[in-house]
This record gives sequence, structure tokens and C-alpha cells, in this order.
Amino acid sequence: MAELGADAVTTDDIAAAAGVGKGTLFRRFGSRAGLMIVLLDEDEKAQQQAILFGPPPLGPGAAPLDRLIAYGRERLCFVNSHHALLSDVGRDPQMRFSAPMVLHHRHVRVLLEDAGTTGDLDAQTTALLALLDADYVHHETADRGRTLDRLGDAWETLARKICGT
Repeated sequence: MAELGADAVTTDDIAAAAGVGKGTLFRRFGSRAGLMIVLLDEDEKAQQQAILFGPPPLGPGAAPLDRLIAYGRERLCFVNSHHALLSDVGRDPQMRFSAPMVLHHRHVRVLLEDAGTTGDLDAQTTALLALLDADYVHHETADRGRTLDRLGDAWETLARKICGT
């Protein structure tokens, strides 16, 4: 995967490289998306550490809206650099609600609540997180030529509107 990228590698390729049958791969990981979650695990944990324990504005100590804006910009960079893996994860409906994805939803929802946002926080969280979808980010950057800074500005604008500022 490191050599070819996740898009170019099949589960047959992965099984052959691991010296196991394809069935063994699926029994262990459940699906291709399950394997992608495992491959993302170390980088996801590092980002989660920064979000939960790192310095402000991404970590604790900053105002909720500032943290929300920092989170969106940081996550855009993460999504951009892990597009192929996250895209595979996003194609599996069950993986969209896996532990790492639930953590991101919960984090954004808590920040919205702490910022005093009213209304349906789950729907507003889902709307914000749509801007961080791997395929959306890839389409905007690769096909439409938008920069991550511009996508970050869109995240900030929507976050401010939702928070009423």
C-alpha cells in the first residue's frame, strides 16, 4: 500500500503480500474498510491525542469556537493526506459509525454545545462533518482546484454561522 497507494491495491494483493488467503483477511478485518481502519489507527490516535490533550487552539484551553475552527482545519489536512484509506472506510456504511468516526462526531458536538449552539446539535454536527468527507475534500482539491486553506475558510464560515457569530 505504501508503494502503490490504497486505490491501486486490491484485497487479493494484500492477502498475497501477507501470505494468507483472502478469506483469512476478511475473517480478521471483516471488510476492506475494516483493514483501512487498522491502517489509519496510529495516525488517528496521534490526532486524537492532539485534540484531547494538545495545546490550544486544537487542544483544551481555547474557546469552543476557536477549537472547532482549529479542529476543522487540522482534520482537513489529515483527510487530504489519508484520502484513499478514508474513502474506503466511507464506502462501508458500518465503518462510517466506527469508534474513530464516532469520536470525531462527539468532539464536534461537544464543541458546538460548549459554544452555546442551540437546535439539533446532531444534525448540525453532521452538516459540519460533511465538509470533512474524504471524497468531498478530494473532489474539491483535485478536480476543482480549491486549496485546503479555502476549504478551511468554508469550514470556519459554516462553524461561525452555526454558532451564531
